[in-house]
Amino acid sequence: MTSWITRPRNTLTESQDQRLLQVRLACPDITRACDLAQAFADLVRHRRGYLLLEWIRQAEQDAPKPMKGFVGFLHQDLDAVTAGLTLPWSSGVVERHVNRVKTLKRAMYGRSSFELLRTRILTQP
Repeated sequence: MTSWITRPRNTLTESQDQRLLQVRLACPDITRACDLAQAFADLVRHRRGYLLLEWIRQAEQDAPKPMKGFVGFLHQDLDAVTAGLTLPWSSGVVERHVNRVKTLKRAMYGRSSFELLRTRILTQP
């Protein structure tokens, strides 16, 4: 259900679209959450960080409680979130390497020396 909400409507099959419509009609809170989630997904897809404050205002007014919690987390680091939704740069490559190093470290914990860990980290792509 969550993937149906966050994907563009034109990518859903006929049956998925009908089921989503039934759920939306059954619960007004889900309808509002769907609308806000789709608007946020649009901000992310099209890098419209300049519209984030407006989206937050709308969500604070009438979003269901779980979504208001998400909005609270956005407020905690608003500048970084806005930059992430606006700028083309990403720390994904760095995060990939950090994850790789942590995985190697966990796998080798208590089994070998620091020198072998260092060698594995430096020689693996």
